[in-house]
Amino acid sequence: MSSNVIDLFNYHRHPTSAVRVGSIGIGGDNPIRLQSMTTTSTDDTAGSVAQAERIIKAGGELVRLTTQGSREAENLKNISAGIRADGFNTPLVADVHFNPHVADVAALYAEKVRINPGNYVDPARKFIKKEYTDEEYAQELKKIEERFVPFLNICKEHHTAIRIGVNHGSLSDRIRNRYGDTPEGIVESCMEFLRICKKEHFDDVVISIKASNTVVMVLSVRLLVATMEKEDMHYPLHLGVTEAGEGEDGRIKSCVGIGALLADGIGDTVRVSLSEEPEAEIPVARHLVDYIGRKAGQQYVPGIECPKFDWLRPQRRPTKAVGNIGGNHVPVVINSNEGDKADYIYVGSKLPEQLDAQKRYIVDFNVYGEMAQKGNVPDNVFPIFPVTAMPLVGAIQAKLKFLVLQFGTPSEEYLACLKSHPEVVVVCVSNHQNRLGCQRALVHEMMNAGVENPVVFAQMYQLHDKEEFQLRAAADMGALMIDGLTDGIWLLNDGNISPYDIEETAFNILQAARLRMSKTEYISCPGCGRTLYDLRSTIARIKEATKDMDGLKIGIMGCIVNGPGEMADADYGYVGAGVNRVSLYRRQVCVEKNIPQEVAVEHLLALIKADREAN
Repeated sequence: MSSNVIDLFNYHRHPTSAVRVGSIGIGGDNPIRLQSMTTTSTDDTAGSVAQAERIIKAGGELVRLTTQGSREAENLKNISAGIRADGFNTPLVADVHFNPHVADVAALYAEKVRINPGNYVDPARKFIKKEYTDEEYAQELKKIEERFVPFLNICKEHHTAIRIGVNHGSLSDRIRNRYGDTPEGIVESCMEFLRICKKEHFDDVVISIKASNTVVMVLSVRLLVATMEKEDMHYPLHLGVTEAGEGEDGRIKSCVGIGALLADGIGDTVRVSLSEEPEAEIPVARHLVDYIGRKAGQQYVPGIECPKFDWLRPQRRPTKAVGNIGGNHVPVVINSNEGDKADYIYVGSKLPEQLDAQKRYIVDFNVYGEMAQKGNVPDNVFPIFPVTAMPLVGAIQAKLKFLVLQFGTPSEEYLACLKSHPEVVVVCVSNHQNRLGCQRALVHEMMNAGVENPVVFAQMYQLHDKEEFQLRAAADMGALMIDGLTDGIWLLNDGNISPYDIEETAFNILQAARLRMSKTEYISCPGCGRTLYDLRSTIARIKEATKDMDGLKIGIMGCIVNGPGEMADADYGYVGAGVNRVSLYRRQVCVEKNIPQEVAVEHLLALIKADREAN
């Protein structure tokens, strides 16, 4: 499926048309642009100007502001004047929901206007069930066109670009009832508007598809790219994982999702959404874009795609389980020398004097062989073989063995070994400029040969900064996990980052890709001018109170725009309902409305406690 869209093994920017947004170009041969969004009220001219300028000074190339109503849209004129007076020509983007008239006004003053197909004409979601006949559905599309075309004409007149910004959390009931809560529905929501743009010869369009679930986000964007190709559309793409959260979790989650797409050459502008000050988003985005950009000009990787692999709808690669690795088991984590949670600890050429019976150890094959000759191999110790020792794999008896391989190893040799030894788990490594391409190529070579040994991906770094390590590891693993190729992850670092931080990063990366839950997950938005309560202090209070509730997903949302939708797979939701007012959700069902903010966290904890006691 992917051969007509991207090259799985070699990095190239996916070609898109160039769009002019004020002083900058997006798409085409332009660099990947970085942006953020203000959290100030758009009625607050001085506050919005000051925050926008902090974003710009941090390296932001576009600044988005929320425009709830016509008054806020009108005030973009004053905000723009303030920024221009200070010597900045950075384009402003108006963010519009629910009211198409506001988009008309914003187009007069902003360089770009973002509209949401889920609520531009369709009413706010009520999660209702209704079957639409083809005639009724066509009437709904006609209603969209009748309202959308006048907006496009205003944009043409004022040279205003638009962003068709689909959010998984705010798909209309109409789309959900026809297509379900699926990537197909997300893409169709976008295509309905793009087809009108094409019909009207309006080309200044950028597209985004966002979700808090990285898998949904990546697969939806992949499908959109393929769908646009079929319909001869080449609009540039804006990438982001919405409601990613804050701190390490927000950064890792963003890099897994955005990195998986950038690594395939997809994406022309990026926003990393963090529940922090907006200017903090820019350095993360800058590092991610620069790191992925190093793949450009790589040495060619002659991989051959497996015909059974579907890049658009990947399934987990079928493997025969070896112990707790592969098969239907969750991906394992291997760590080096130390760790509390890792499934396997690599100790190299020397076992600890005292083995922990609760841990599994990986030891050099020579040491294992010496122990085997003496007949004293513990049940929780397993050998690892470098590729140069592959002929010895059959000479050493063990129920689980590890073999280090990289793409380029003569396939007839290693494939024969793997077919003869189903007890071998492959440790896939690469020192190539495009490690994703090489690691994919090895696994596809195995799939083409019908080999079903599990694969653990080992990613090696030489870093001293923990955040940099986390960003790179998350980006390198993103596509491998989304592709369904990952039976395990092993992060190695020659630097001063602690083994415990390395181990925690591996678990966080797996959780970000929804492959293995190891702690509470928080789906929290970055906040904007619509947020009417103290979002960041609330996040901190909820996280502290629920940090030991392993496997729980809690949504913390500033407002109703994406709240219930982005919390589709969250267990509980805390959603802003008005000035210092909050509503609580159990999944998508509102169970308490308009609670004062001062007591809302306590109400949430009581709800969780009551549910746990009832179960």
